[in-house]
Amino acid sequence: MVSKNQIKLITSLQQKKYRIAHKMFFAEGVKVIQELLNSNLELEHLYTTENDFDAVAAAKKTLVYENDLKKISALTTPNTCLAVFKIPAEKEMLTSGLIVALDSVRDPGNLGTILRLCDWYGVKQLLCSPETVDVYNSKVVQATMGSISRVNVNYVDLNQYLAQTQLPVFGAFMEGVNIYKTSLPPEAIIVMGNEANGISKAIQKTIKNKLTIPRFGSIQKTESLNVATATAIVLSEFRRNN
Repeated sequence: MVSKNQIKLITSLQQKKYRIAHKMFFAEGVKVIQELLNSNLELEHLYTTENDFDAVAAAKKTLVYENDLKKISALTTPNTCLAVFKIPAEKEMLTSGLIVALDSVRDPGNLGTILRLCDWYGVKQLLCSPETVDVYNSKVVQATMGSISRVNVNYVDLNQYLAQTQLPVFGAFMEGVNIYKTSLPPEAIIVMGNEANGISKAIQKTIKNKLTIPRFGSIQKTESLNVATATAIVLSEFRRNN
């Protein structure tokens, strides 16, 4: 059974200010939770409707009814389990290799997918502007499918950071050099912009290398690509070039 205080605490973690205050976040679903349990993240407590997760100590696991899980879940249709983890201390930023920087990406699903893409393409550092959605948002955590534990994420003043970096800075734009016809370096910072407005004008001033993914459709009326889809194509081309 889940106590009233536990319900209050867990549901409060759906809001960023309480995640910061308690230094905790939660994840739902067997696959995501198992990935996080196998990482260096510290488990606070696990709630499950099944007699599973044998490796988790009894003191940190509570068997609950489906109705109890519904009370603490952020999902419309709850999974069979929910786990609360401690938010780790932010790690020092990596300043070499291939780095992805996000300028005001607001959709949790997009951030989660981009984190998975970074994990897939071996990008160890993701930089986010302060306006980008919180990485410990439950929808972000869900979309990462465990990749949140394998990619270093830092929130920084992007304008200041990009103005000082020694790495070449690339950005994805509607108008720019055809990404399929240009040489791409093994080390660089790739800036991806907001879903509705793209890269902000302030950040644009720090980008010397503007890339575009050309449209091949005969009608040419598609307004733009989803930012996560565009990130997948850009990362694929950077890796293919090297």
